[in-house]
Amino acid sequence: MIVYKELKTDEINCELFTHFRRHQIVTKCWRKIGGKWCIRDVAFIDDFREQEYAELLVCLKSTVETGGLVCGAFSENKLKGFVSIKPELFGKNREYLDLSNIHVSEDMRGKGIGKELFKLAKIWAKEHGARKLYISAHSAVESQAFYHSMGCVEAQEYNHEHAEKEPCDCQLECEV
Repeated sequence: MIVYKELKTDEINCELFTHFRRHQIVTKCWRKIGGKWCIRDVAFIDDFREQEYAELLVCLKSTVETGGLVCGAFSENKLKGFVSIKPELFGKNREYLDLSNIHVSEDMRGKGIGKELFKLAKIWAKEHGARKLYISAHSAVESQAFYHSMGCVEAQEYNHEHAEKEPCDCQLECEV
């Protein structure tokens, strides 16, 4: 059984990620070439190490401290997925909230955890004044298939900070 729980700052620590594996073998990615989306052979392994987890902890704590959402999915009291949303509305119409993270541990993918976390994120975003979630999303074919299955489309308005920081990401939005 999976238990979903909003996390408080003091619950976000290194031990939280003891049984979490952020690992993905990527072979194909979406790339925008000449204004058109194409699938390209791009092979690499995306694997969080100690430094990436340390940076993630800072980000997640800051999100909670500033009024945003961090929600975890737990199996047998072990974190197996999480989502975070930053609390500041942005965009020319102040209609977006930033879905800054959504990850499911490699050992638990394909069990509906990501879908449930995404649904919870949409509910929270709507309750906090957003009309859309903004996602700077990994361009791996599998990641994009997930986002599209959740109703995401290419963002009408790009967040330039995200696009510059992660130029290979796909900039997406989803109505809440």
